[in-house]
Amino acid sequence: MTRTQPFASQPPSTQPEDLHLAIIGAGPAGLSLALQARHALPRARITVFDARTADHDVAADARTLALSLGTVQELQRMGVWPAIAATGQTAPILTVHVSQQQPTVLWPGSTQPEVRITALEQAVPQLGAVLSYGTLVAPLQAAWLDACALEPHRLAMRFGTPVHGLKALAHGVEVDADIAEAVDVAVVAEGGVFGQRAALNWPEGLQRDYEQTAWVGQVRLAADHPIGVAYERFTPSGPAALLPLPDGPLMGPGGVPAADSRHGRRAALVWCVGRNDDPVAQLNEAQRLTLLNTLFHPEVGPIEAVSSLKGFPLGLQAHRRLVEDGAIVRIGNAAQTLHPVAGQGFNLAMRDVHELLAALRQADAVGITGAAAAGTRSATIRTALGRFERRRQPDRWALMATTDLLARSFTWPAPILATARGLGLGALQALSPAKRLLARSMMFGWR
Repeated sequence: MTRTQPFASQPPSTQPEDLHLAIIGAGPAGLSLALQARHALPRARITVFDARTADHDVAADARTLALSLGTVQELQRMGVWPAIAATGQTAPILTVHVSQQQPTVLWPGSTQPEVRITALEQAVPQLGAVLSYGTLVAPLQAAWLDACALEPHRLAMRFGTPVHGLKALAHGVEVDADIAEAVDVAVVAEGGVFGQRAALNWPEGLQRDYEQTAWVGQVRLAADHPIGVAYERFTPSGPAALLPLPDGPLMGPGGVPAADSRHGRRAALVWCVGRNDDPVAQLNEAQRLTLLNTLFHPEVGPIEAVSSLKGFPLGLQAHRRLVEDGAIVRIGNAAQTLHPVAGQGFNLAMRDVHELLAALRQADAVGITGAAAAGTRSATIRTALGRFERRRQPDRWALMATTDLLARSFTWPAPILATARGLGLGALQALSPAKRLLARSMMFGWR
């Protein structure tokens, strides 16, 4: 009788386990993270999940985004900026002009105080750029799909796959996308506007309804209006902004052509007003045009036409933590929704991406093997993500505090606040070091 020999024990693996990264949301933040992670983590498996179908036309999304110079440079390093620029649908920001409508009573100058920041004085080619959401996302998505085709063994795009939940595991995260899948790190990059989000309660997060509405659309300016000027105007009802756009016909929200389809100098409009005393909602386009021409600085010149407008409720919503359970990360609008007064939402997300990849690169370089690999690897990832969170919180909370203060100041009735704000604008313009610091924070964040 032949005795059965026991199976020989297998020696422990000497190959490092590959990091598996799940990214939930194929918007600009999620796709930017995926494309940069492809090179920063050359062994990692990267899967992007999105609820939209593969045939959804993302290029048609006309929502306006303002990119800082730091974000433009990041897109250039990723190799996608040439495709974005080739669309002809981007406009540079060469000058930022900030003023207020209310007079500054104690101001000694002959003209009202204002702040003007130019690319020339900052010795940069541009302060940033303006483009539509679709103009940004379509090239990012095309680049990611090309990458997936080249490396199908480690890169994947899962269209039509909503993620229903995330569950912390002993060593990683379980992603519930109808079929449960375990990954090392899950990054939530799905955004959304304030009015679409469930309420957060402290200590989980912070929620504040500004009781304001942002009316967005486009305006046509005079043909000789200077190119590349972004205007921010503080009014008694709230801030209003004009962002430069490429010349073309007016388009309303959703990419719908305006009734006035003449080709001309355009700007994106963001017009914030109080929700309970809304001077915009009941007006027709002609009346809105008349009112707009009373709001902005005289330098803007005549606003010749306005598209249809769409209103969005405004508020602050911020998760206290960026990392939960050691392996679930939130970036961009998934971590916080901001008032548009500073136009920094996506730029904040790109800085999240930069720091997150730096942390994951350090964790991935450890290359842990052997029987204790899972536990040691998980601990290494937790340490790296903790470092990411500590590095991002100062920039994040500084920007949230600034936009929150500005947004809430319009609900305070004290007339002295307008004078204080005006004096602050005048002092900022006069103090070159302070203006340089502000310009740098606009371009690269508080870091």
